[in-house]
Amino acid sequence: MHVSLKIFLSVFLLTAPPAFPQSSIKLSVDAKAGRHPINPNIYGIANGVDPAFAQEIKLPNTRWGGDATSRYNWQVDASNSGKDWYFMGGAGVSTPIPGAQVDQMIHKYLPASTTPLITIPIIPFVNKTSDWNCSYPVSLYGAQASVNPYVHPNGGDCGNGVTLNGDQLLDTAVYANHIDNSPDLQKGWMEHLLSTFGKFPAHAPWFFQLDNEPGGWGNTHVDVEPDGATYDTIFELGRKYAAMVKAAHPPAQILGPSDFTHAGWVGTGPDQAEHNGLYSGQWYLKKMAAYEDRNGVRLLDYFDEHYYPTGGSGDQWTLDVTRSLWDPTYNSGSWFEQYYGSIQLIPRFKSWINDYYPGTKLAISEYSFGPNTGLVNALAQADVLGIFGREGADFANLWTIPDPTQPVAYSFRLFRNYDGQGSAFGDIGISSTSTDQSQLAIYGAIRRADHSLTLLVINKTQTAMQTGVSLANFHPANTAETFSYSAANLNEIVPGASLPVDAQGFSTNFPARSATMIVLPGAERN
Repeated sequence: MHVSLKIFLSVFLLTAPPAFPQSSIKLSVDAKAGRHPINPNIYGIANGVDPAFAQEIKLPNTRWGGDATSRYNWQVDASNSGKDWYFMGGAGVSTPIPGAQVDQMIHKYLPASTTPLITIPIIPFVNKTSDWNCSYPVSLYGAQASVNPYVHPNGGDCGNGVTLNGDQLLDTAVYANHIDNSPDLQKGWMEHLLSTFGKFPAHAPWFFQLDNEPGGWGNTHVDVEPDGATYDTIFELGRKYAAMVKAAHPPAQILGPSDFTHAGWVGTGPDQAEHNGLYSGQWYLKKMAAYEDRNGVRLLDYFDEHYYPTGGSGDQWTLDVTRSLWDPTYNSGSWFEQYYGSIQLIPRFKSWINDYYPGTKLAISEYSFGPNTGLVNALAQADVLGIFGREGADFANLWTIPDPTQPVAYSFRLFRNYDGQGSAFGDIGISSTSTDQSQLAIYGAIRRADHSLTLLVINKTQTAMQTGVSLANFHPANTAETFSYSAANLNEIVPGASLPVDAQGFSTNFPARSATMIVLPGAERN
């Protein structure tokens, strides 16, 4: 036997993983098909991420948002938590620093070159003072179903706005704790940000969001908006404040309407009948397009919505429900699908954009597929990030903030720093298909920096699989690197043995419930 062949075989026998029964699922990759850029902003996480972890994964964006930001008054650096927490306003300080909490967030992530997404309140009222206050003091409204057990402004109790009989109270003294919001008020904040951070260079804020879930104001902010907001109100307010932002800083990127799961996007009820049967998201896009046609100015850069899957529970459902982002054959069990069919979220929203406002990007600025603990949640989150890249989302921000040691943190490391040396998943998506994506999912991309082919394969089953991966239009080197995250070690992405590869592809074992990154040096075929 030829000496070099003997050496190759001995290396192969030492490095090849133990054999498992061959799976019937086939994986196929074509480096010339389905090529599209993957926007790094799909890997965002909400404000509160550990700064060192942000640097480790090169966190592209972080969001200052959520219910409590709707009524933020930058002048007193305080907001009102609404129904989420006893309609508490203020921050318990008597000498506030204007805009301090957002300024601090921006400074905190400058070392990671993380771009903030900042919520601009468009709700009609914002908080008045930095001292503690509340909308439903017991002294004014009487006994209530629950009171804040921790904070007692001026020695008083703050109620939850619900009588002992279960009725919602009407706030009859809104101006006691609030002032009128206006574009001029928010323009002052824009001027503060511009003067503090210059003209918003690469790692200063330039994403701005038009409030938070305005379709739910009548619930979360029932004290100041008891009747909620109609389609027309959400658009008209958004238009005014977006125009202010663009005038203050034309390069600013604006996201809206930033509404909530299911009911927020489809906007059923009387409003729909009054707007030619269009869902709220469709109508919003149409109105923003009409504004640009009339005025020659684009006010909306990203059609932005939130997503929290519903309809089931348990490990298998968690692994399956990621399909609601794209699969027209999947039903998660949610009420939405009873009336509107498969969610197929990203294709649905992209079709709306194409029909009503072409050129608008797609953002999902708040989402979660479960807690940050456990292998199943880590695999689901890795699947979500792969889907965002494959389906062409432009911006995404995880609401549930992972601690650096939690499993979901490793989902982000798989894409942003799988080897601990800064190596990342590719930035040019390519055709990567599985004959059964629900069991063995695959995502592929070319890394422009070195032309390597990166593949992430997620085994969602409880059985290890020996599976072949066919390659087309790519000249690989003789071996590939592998990195795996699985139950074998939840505290590390484990480097594996070198994997023999040829021009047709390779076959390897994917451990039960695992995510495996495969990196193939080489070059695309001309």
